[in-house]
Amino acid sequence: MVEKRVSEAVLLKAMSTGADYAELYVEDMTSDNVSMIADCVDSANTSRDMGAGVRIFCGTNSVYAFGNGTDEKSLMELAAKVAAAAGTASSAGIDIVLNEVKFDPVCRAEIPALSVDKKIRTDALKQAYFAAKEYSPEIVQVSGVLASSCKRIYVANSDGVIGTDERPYIRLAVSAVASDGNENQSGFTGPGNSAGFEFIQSLDLKAHGREAARIATTMLHAGKCPAGKMPVVMDNAFGGVVFHEACGHALEATSVGLGNSVFCGKLGQKIANEKVSAVDDATMISEWGSRAMSDEGEKTERIQLIKDGILTGYMIDKLGSRRMNMRSTGSGRRQNYAFAPTSRMSNTFICPGSDTRDQIISSTENGLYAAKMGGGSVNPLTGEFNFAVMEGYMIRGGKICEPVRGATLIGKGYEVLLNIDMVSDDLVLGQGMCGSISGSIQTNVGQPMIRISEITVGGEIE
Repeated sequence: MVEKRVSEAVLLKAMSTGADYAELYVEDMTSDNVSMIADCVDSANTSRDMGAGVRIFCGTNSVYAFGNGTDEKSLMELAAKVAAAAGTASSAGIDIVLNEVKFDPVCRAEIPALSVDKKIRTDALKQAYFAAKEYSPEIVQVSGVLASSCKRIYVANSDGVIGTDERPYIRLAVSAVASDGNENQSGFTGPGNSAGFEFIQSLDLKAHGREAARIATTMLHAGKCPAGKMPVVMDNAFGGVVFHEACGHALEATSVGLGNSVFCGKLGQKIANEKVSAVDDATMISEWGSRAMSDEGEKTERIQLIKDGILTGYMIDKLGSRRMNMRSTGSGRRQNYAFAPTSRMSNTFICPGSDTRDQIISSTENGLYAAKMGGGSVNPLTGEFNFAVMEGYMIRGGKICEPVRGATLIGKGYEVLLNIDMVSDDLVLGQGMCGSISGSIQTNVGQPMIRISEITVGGEIE
């Protein structure tokens, strides 16, 4: 994407006023989205975005500049901007020799989505859309999107590395709203992968549409969830969003490196029940959060975050590595060239345990079954969180009983980890978008079914 000669010149210019590290990032992304609402195709857009960014480090200080130009003149101008911000020191004698590093690809598209006729993709979306719309007369609105993209990135840095990566993404998203004329409830499904159109072909599209509608209609007829402290059984897949938000962000160098995490200085200490092990793994083949190379030109890794309840690792980018005096784990990510990278999650999940789903449910006398989780908020410094339950049911006498709505889970991440007393063997991943200071990125969350022995459930009072 950039000549080696040009990359070396850009990096030398960026370091010309005393920086001790420089990095060039170039991106070329093509995106295609087909969306439906009101029973017709609302939009079918294809776009292409190219740009570049140059970053320097001076110790633990960093400067970043970006722009749309990827020609030599534009890149040299970016390098001059970051160099001017660094100061007036001299970097005389610095020599940069770049060599290409090959990374084994982990994101594979057998059928590139953008090569598939748009009518075929639209017809696939229609299957899911109308399956949701026709599920029940109570479904009053459905929206659907089939989004695909292909991102090519190029990184060159003063460590002597030239790295490239290609990342295809594809996702189906269906939202349904059910109404009885007085109240509305919604449901959602959103399977995605770092692959091509073959992923869509592998899905039961109608089943995904019906699932969104089923959640909406079920919750429309649900009673109000009681409030109070109780055991909560949280299902697999997107149930992992609680670990992601309440604990995962607090294990990123973005928080730990600045001392803004409840898990600072706790490596080797028990932070969870011994049944809990957790991993962040960007190397999984064609998963939603996978990538062969970090956005800083480093090989990605499988990072053991927690092992049998003991904190064993953090997710660390290059700047975080300097702040923490620990090696980088290849966790640097960004939404696009408009953002400097920072430590981010990829495919983050609680590992399978030795319990079974039946054992977890049957051994819970009274509590809440959180079948599907919604959104929430968290403070990484304190670990305090608040999450909505999209689909919930009461557990009575060891059996899943009536549906309830309006449930929220309220607590602190480090307390929840210690209160997970059962972990099933049915790990499933769920796809989402994660926002942080380096933008919105694709991340997988996941877990087997787990039980939290006690947590505060916010509900509605009759």
